[in-house]
Amino acid sequence: MATRAAATRVRWLGRIGYEEAWALQREAAEEVKAGGRETLFLLEHESVFTLGRNASRGDILFSEERCRELRIAVVESDRGGKVTYHGPGQLVGYPVVNLHPDCRDVKRYVTRLEEVLIRTLADFGIRAERSPIRERVSSLWVGNAKIAAIGIHISRWVTTHGFAVNVTNEPLAHFAGIVPCGITDGGVTTMERLLGRAPQLADVARAIPSHFAEVFGREIISA
Repeated sequence: MATRAAATRVRWLGRIGYEEAWALQREAAEEVKAGGRETLFLLEHESVFTLGRNASRGDILFSEERCRELRIAVVESDRGGKVTYHGPGQLVGYPVVNLHPDCRDVKRYVTRLEEVLIRTLADFGIRAERSPIRERVSSLWVGNAKIAAIGIHISRWVTTHGFAVNVTNEPLAHFAGIVPCGITDGGVTTMERLLGRAPQLADVARAIPSHFAEVFGREIISA
């Protein structure tokens, strides 16, 4: 007899601050650990530089004064990776899912997230690829320019944090204020730059859940 797929609810949060979204993830993670339902959060952040567990403040090129002028928050995060930027024009996804028992493998989980994004970008005519360069793991590239990044945290095989896709050109100016994910020999691109037009962020968000369901074997429900 076939096993019924786990149900994952999708919640669209709109534009929200980083720490507020992080608090929601922590609440959702405790729910999953207690045997409750998984959640896939989709959202857009206010401008923020986040420092992962392997980050250095030296990877932020803007001064503290410049960050204040541009209203870019700086937050230390418990996700993996180094420094990245989140802000308007970028679609962020935070899957809070239980990897036990079918995916207790960090690399496999990241590979699945990459596959979700590869399929989503393909819906819009963009061919994104994993890089063979070791320093560029957990990200997707079009040529020598990064279009999506992944940074995760796992506790008792329950995930938080996730992925970000550059949709419009709006984030590009702020990426100039950091060394994105510690990579100095590659650029950053967006869906808008590649397509010559700006997709609606909501349209990109609507494309994510079906691919997430396919790749992770989940049943998607509305929150």
